[in-house]
Amino acid sequence: MSYLLRTLTRKKEVDTIIRDTIDKVLVLRFGRADDAVCLQLDDILAKTAREVSKFATVALVDVDSEDVQVYVKYFDITLIPSTIFFFNAHHMKMDSGTADHTKWVGAFHEKQDFIDVVEEEWDMVEALVTQCCVLVQHGHAFAIFRGAMKGKLIVNCPLPPERIPKYQLLYKDV
Repeated sequence: MSYLLRTLTRKKEVDTIIRDTIDKVLVLRFGRADDAVCLQLDDILAKTAREVSKFATVALVDVDSEDVQVYVKYFDITLIPSTIFFFNAHHMKMDSGTADHTKWVGAFHEKQDFIDVVEEEWDMVEALVTQCCVLVQHGHAFAIFRGAMKGKLIVNCPLPPERIPKYQLLYKDV
């Protein structure tokens, strides 16, 4: 499914999409087109890209491209797939109970998990705000889009712990 999404292989392409994506969440999946877990995530991203297009833009970044290694190093992409979120050129971080808040490591279990992380039932809350002029939280933590709209640079993950991929961070030369 990665062929359905825009793939960035040059630093200039990544710079441009980060700079030019305004008032939307930018979702950058760092990985490889031939990796099984990346393909699983790409399938979810491709299936939801149109659904979230009102408030999010999704693109893939090829970690094997020499020209994007500056981003691979900057975001410490050692495990793939790793997904980075931006809003108005600001790097959005998410506390998902893991040691690394700068990125989502691994695939989402299902497309609704990805949607919840990116927008957290935005349409339902937006409709309630419009009709009642009252903001209802629905018991979820702020997701990327909602947190960004409130000026937050780090948000809590709305998914339960069992829906968050587990991984072990290994530190070299520490």
